[in-house]
Amino acid sequence: MAEAALNGQRVAAHAAERRNVQNINAPQWRNALFVAPYLLIFVALLVVPLFWGIWLSLHKADAFGVGKFVGLTNYIRLYNDRIFLQAIGNTFYFVFLTVPALAIIGLLLALALNRRTRTAAILRAFYFSSSVLSVTIVTLIWRIVFIGNFGLLATIYGWFGATAPAFLSDARLAMIGIAIATVWWCIGLPMMLFLSALQQVPGEIYEAAALDNASRWRTLWHITLPSIRRTFVLVVIIQIVLQFQLFGQAKLMTQGGPNNVSKPVVLYIYEAAFTKWDLGLGAAASEVLFMMILIAAMAQYIASRRKGEEG
Repeated sequence: MAEAALNGQRVAAHAAERRNVQNINAPQWRNALFVAPYLLIFVALLVVPLFWGIWLSLHKADAFGVGKFVGLTNYIRLYNDRIFLQAIGNTFYFVFLTVPALAIIGLLLALALNRRTRTAAILRAFYFSSSVLSVTIVTLIWRIVFIGNFGLLATIYGWFGATAPAFLSDARLAMIGIAIATVWWCIGLPMMLFLSALQQVPGEIYEAAALDNASRWRTLWHITLPSIRRTFVLVVIIQIVLQFQLFGQAKLMTQGGPNNVSKPVVLYIYEAAFTKWDLGLGAAASEVLFMMILIAAMAQYIASRRKGEEG
């Protein structure tokens, strides 16, 4: 009897222990409460607008409401719109001008300022300070620089008896002028990301390279760059996503001119939806922009990943 009772107590204790273990390891749905606020905001501000935009792009819509279903008519209108096709070309041209410059200049600044000195800290703060400015202030600064006859650039050129390039009025230079202002504005984030990556590289590797009498170029090419390859890919993808969304600089500096040569896709969407009140056309253009960003970012990621695997 006593032995049977003891065995029963052991079985009960073992079962209780198993229940406790299962309770610890089993998923607890109340933990979802911790991520629920973010998920609600993510769904409300990203997922719902995405599907709402797709639905809106398939309808004839204006400021008074959503009309009849028109299928792919809005997309066909975009395909036949010369200004929209030009805006796509302008956007790709702007991304081509800014993304490589931001990645390379940001990397060079990070390499130069990766020092534990007060001067390097001051310079890092100086270069990053432009990133906290609003687009309005940035465009005002660069309009003062680029404005013809009275701008800072014209004044400097005047000292040497030369004529400054008309960045804001020359069709060949308008997008280049916007790109220069954008690189100056956005260089802080790539620089800080590269600095963070450089500071994670173990110092023992550089000490071993120094013992092998490796030159600075070989150390950079064979140690530093491979160590921060993932950060470089991250910077490029982030900048692709950001620069495809060019709007404020073009709107405030050139109004998309002259002759629409500096009009990006986002400015076209703004004019279609909020100037002409053609919401269906604007939504269709938004979906095209979304696919452009997605394809460009994924292509860069896949290409970089394959290159890393082959290397």
